[in-house]
Amino acid sequence: MARRSPRLHPWIDRRGFVGLSLAVAACGPGSGGGGGGRGGPNGDFTYPASDYRSGGGGKRGGTIRIATSTDTGTLDVHAISHGNVQWLGRMLFDNLVYLDATGAISSWIAREWTISPDGLVYTFRLRPGVTFSDGMPLDAEAVRTNLEHMRDPRTKSPLAAAYIAPYVEGRAIDPLTFEARLAYPYAPFLNVLAQSWLGLISPRQIREAPQTIADRPIGSGPFTVERYVRQQGIRLKRRDDYAWAPDVVAHRGAALLDAIEVDIVPEALSRYAGLAQGQYHLLADTPYAKAAAIRADPALVVDSRIRTGLPWRALSFNTERWPFDDVRLRQALALGIDREGITRSVFFDEFLPSDNFLARTTRHYDPSTKGKLPFDPADANRRLDALGWAARDTDGYRTKDGRRLSATLIAQDSPSATPINVAVQSNLKKLGFDLKIELLPTPVLTDRRNRGDYQAVAGGVWHTNTPDALYILHHSNEITSPKRIGQNVSRLRDGRLDDLLERARRTSDDNQQRVLYAAAQHRLIELVPSVPLDENHSLIAYRRELKGLVFDTSHNTPQFLSAWLEPTA
Repeated sequence: MARRSPRLHPWIDRRGFVGLSLAVAACGPGSGGGGGGRGGPNGDFTYPASDYRSGGGGKRGGTIRIATSTDTGTLDVHAISHGNVQWLGRMLFDNLVYLDATGAISSWIAREWTISPDGLVYTFRLRPGVTFSDGMPLDAEAVRTNLEHMRDPRTKSPLAAAYIAPYVEGRAIDPLTFEARLAYPYAPFLNVLAQSWLGLISPRQIREAPQTIADRPIGSGPFTVERYVRQQGIRLKRRDDYAWAPDVVAHRGAALLDAIEVDIVPEALSRYAGLAQGQYHLLADTPYAKAAAIRADPALVVDSRIRTGLPWRALSFNTERWPFDDVRLRQALALGIDREGITRSVFFDEFLPSDNFLARTTRHYDPSTKGKLPFDPADANRRLDALGWAARDTDGYRTKDGRRLSATLIAQDSPSATPINVAVQSNLKKLGFDLKIELLPTPVLTDRRNRGDYQAVAGGVWHTNTPDALYILHHSNEITSPKRIGQNVSRLRDGRLDDLLERARRTSDDNQQRVLYAAAQHRLIELVPSVPLDENHSLIAYRRELKGLVFDTSHNTPQFLSAWLEPTA
């Protein structure tokens, strides 16, 4: 849904962005606009190639301090899906491949690769001389060990294991040649291997001391962990012999910074004050309420970028539980949720509302879905009346056969999620739907979610660099089972959608993918397993003395290999 205000992204009605391309000829974030504020610098949600490539130069030395709101809880990137891994992982780990500024697969640790005609065998030729910080070589056997660790049930991976689910086995043909065999053709395989959650860990540590990965992981990246104290922070130290950055980044040798300190600062005002007063050089998650104030400060920069994958969801319905097992009810309620109003009030107009199930920066986003899921409370009320929920009780809630139209949403209390939940509750109350909110501790919420013991669950987001995100969140195979943690929290089972998503991930034909993903997006709008809310923005802020930021092509978050400090006068 486009914003009503003509000053905010009026071009969306005229042009829909299709494709993963990140690069256009335009001003970069260093121009003072911070990536143009909302959207891309040209207003089309693309970003200049210079944002992803080191400009060279810079001064060696110094320590930067970063503030973020939450701790990952572990530094084993294979075992979590935490968003901070997107930028933190790039400091500690390397990946087999990288994306270039257009979203195409590019070399990193793998210098080249071949794919068999049937799409089942990938053969990677690795860069020589790469080592982990414990001296172990990053060779073919190290790659095999890492893929096994990702899918090992003891790792309890909520993300990496799902991304490599078609992987059957691998073998080292020779020290620098690795062969991966898949169960079926899987077009996103190289894309997912480029993401930080699939970074490579020392095989010695995986085999001999896996319990130490959580606190002191050993990677092959440009920094090493000097100290990690949960809920307090992390100190990273430069690795002086690092010499194998992705070619796309165009940085040679070790990082420029001596060290990076990351503080966990849950309070939004404390993070803002720390940046404004010079205590921090960068905020990994800028407080929405302070973004305008930061823009107005000549010493600071705000950078906002839409991540690929899926938009934020206002909430997800359990399609196997009453009353959300009725698709007509889900359709009616979705029409009564004011995503534009919620985005304005909760995110202070910093995020762009979305009415699609795929982020508009993602390859094969279909702009023809625009307006198919509008905010239309009048139509929502008509539909609920037609379903027999026309009567109201003394509290104004709808009833039928003496039963109130009601459900409970399970959620965690958080600065961003709670206001969304309350706003959704208020929207639905206007329709006569009684949505109760049950706040749960994380372990209880996780257990209830994995068992499917809920009627609705609070919204969330899923970022990835491929439209296969639709499979991860909506295919029936992704419903959590005793064998694996899945991400299909709506517990949707739709044969037609499953078929579309299976065919899309099996074909390498781009035109066929486009048709299949377009059909999948339209099908999801019909099924409404959840309600899309707004795009998933990376919203960072930094001081102008922090120079040389390069943004990651998979995650659109900053990396610090080429970063340096220029003291202010």
